Amino acid sequence: MKDQRTAEGGVSLFQPDFLLPLQFFAGMREKAKANGERRLMFAILEDAIDCFQKYFEAKDGRGRQLGADAEEWLLSDDRSWLFSFVNVCETLGIHPDFLRQGLFDWKARQLTQPQTARTAVETETMQSTGRKRGSLQAA
Repeated sequence: MKDQRTAEGGVSLFQPDFLLPLQFFAGMREKAKANGERRLMFAILEDAIDCFQKYFEAKDGRGRQLGADAEEWLLSDDRSWLFSFVNVCETLGIHPDFLRQGLFDWKARQLTQPQTARTAVETETMQSTGRKRGSLQAA
């Protein structure tokens, strides 16, 4: 009768698996690298949303250009570039069309508010303690 603790190939079922330190740390490096790439993608998305909201009605040339660039990136369906809007959203698990719709709904609401109400909100936001890096503001 065979020993029940031994598999058919003669190898013990309870034999420890060996993992070299090089194998362990290589896996950890890959995981950390992926997290770094996700953090970079999140920072790019956050900056684009910030520029879109901050400069949507800019009067100066630099502000208008930043707002236009952000809006163009948000509207692009180009998938050929690693950091395109669609690729960034999909990597982060965000539905690109849902985010676009929310941003353009926000913009439409801002444009329908009287100018004085928008100015008061912008002034209050500027005087606040500010938001922490890495936190998106709700629309």
